[in-house]
Amino acid sequence: MYKRQPPSTTGIPENTENSNTMPPIIITVLLLSVAAISPVSTKSNGKKEKDESVCGQIEKANAHVRPGLNLTYGDIMGDMIDDDGILRNAVPCTSSSCKWPKSGNKVKIPYEISGAFSRQQKRLIKKALREFRKGERTTCVRFVKKRGTDTNYLSFISDSGCWSYLGQIGGRQPISLQRNGCVRKDIVQHEVLHALGFHHEQSRSDRDDHVIIKFENVISGTERNFEIADTNNLATPYDFDSVMHYSPFAFSSNGEPTIVARDSSITNFGTATEMSARDYDLVNRLYDC
Repeated sequence: MYKRQPPSTTGIPENTENSNTMPPIIITVLLLSVAAISPVSTKSNGKKEKDESVCGQIEKANAHVRPGLNLTYGDIMGDMIDDDGILRNAVPCTSSSCKWPKSGNKVKIPYEISGAFSRQQKRLIKKALREFRKGERTTCVRFVKKRGTDTNYLSFISDSGCWSYLGQIGGRQPISLQRNGCVRKDIVQHEVLHALGFHHEQSRSDRDDHVIIKFENVISGTERNFEIADTNNLATPYDFDSVMHYSPFAFSSNGEPTIVARDSSITNFGTATEMSARDYDLVNRLYDC
């Protein structure tokens, strides 16, 4: 909590002609400080003006992705033809075929990071990955540096937008983190969770028991992002705090909410800056940690 500091005895001398007038330089500094720490996030009528949530930033970064990218649900790479000519769909990871293999009691996932990222951005990506195994919350997933003999691995690249495939697809598996707009811890973890096999929270098979989608407020042509998926929820409760949950104003065409919780007391969701406790729990349940 911010505490007011006592008046400085070494600062700007008091204006003896008018002790109630604050020096212009202090007024300027105070105004700049207020502007820096108080960004406007809603309009006076309560409508959303700016969305800094993880999904809001992904939505912004993916608004103008390069032609040819088939993104579903906002940031999941869609249908593709693999090397064997098999059509793979962006469907929930509910079987062992789309899970990363487990060796002993650990799931070791090789990865590489493109040289297109700055040193600081590489550190941030690595830190986001370490949090799957370090701290009070942990999983059995271990991200390890790719070796020459590894054939299935994640490749962090700076392509157009933020996106990932759903579950393991085999071979070199790209995760795009566009350098300008996608290199944030919450986005890294969000896209990695897709690669581990997890869908968006509001796409859960039971989502209509918990939220209402206001399609009348959704940008025309983006309704597909709110489709329900046939997910394996692993006997876990719905998680409004998940880093995989959209914000109330995701893909809004008019500043009005597109997602409303059925429980009227729940109004602030989709604002996670890192994985929630239930996100960790889901990983552990899917991979039998």
